[in-house]
Parts: sequence; structure tokens; C-alpha cells
Amino acid sequence: MGKYKKQIIAEAALIALVVIFFLVYRQFAPKPQAGTKQVSVEVVDKDGASKKYETSTDAEFLSGVMDELAASTDFSYEGDSTEYGLMITHVNGLRADYAEDGAYWAIYVNGAYGEYGADSQPVADGDAFSFVYESAN
Repeated sequence: MGKYKKQIIAEAALIALVVIFFLVYRQFAPKPQAGTKQVSVEVVDKDGASKKYETSTDAEFLSGVMDELAASTDFSYEGDSTEYGLMITHVNGLRADYAEDGAYWAIYVNGAYGEYGADSQPVADGDAFSFVYESAN
């Protein structure tokens, strides 16, 4: 009988230690933080009116920032996946169709014309992105 009593006490002590370690871990574990990169996204429509969004993000690419903004603000976009990446067709409800009227959504990064599509444009702290409705006509 004494052998089983010692085993039960040992198991109870082990369970108590596991619970204590779990509680200590939860207390001192890293807490989720707001994104570590501060970026802005501006949308300039065909009339030149603009709307600016500021956000904190951990997104690696601009498309991730766009998804976060779409989930938390009135920013919206639509696009098609192509062999060249994401082709943005709508921003904030405004459609740009190059085949129809020569219009497209240009991406600017820190004031310079973007070299990448939204799904391959890297995001760095302090970046200022712009989606500008442009027409080739």
C-alpha cells in the first residue's frame, strides 16, 4: 500500500509542476505586438482625389498590407492572378481596364514608379505606397 501512495504523491507533484510551469510561461511568454513596420498607402483616383491609410504591419509584401487594410478599413481591391503576378483591376471600387480605355493602377513606392507587382513588392519600415489610377490615353 505504501508503494502506491508514494507513486500517487509523485504523480500529483509532477502534475502540479507542469501546471505551475504552464502558468509561468503564459505570464512571461512573448505577447503579440502591433506590426513592427510603419507604412502608408495612398489611393489616387482618376479625378486626382486621394485617400491615405497608415498602418503597422509585419507583412513581407505589399499584397499582405493590402489584405490587412481590406480587413480593417474601407480599403478594398480586386485583381487577377497572372503569370506575371497580381494584376490589380479595382481599388476602392474603382475599375481600371487597360483593354477597355487604357487605364491601369500604377504602384509607386516612396514616390518612384514601382518595379514590382503588389505580390512581389517588398515592404520596409517607413515605406509610402501609392496606387494611382493612370490612363495611357
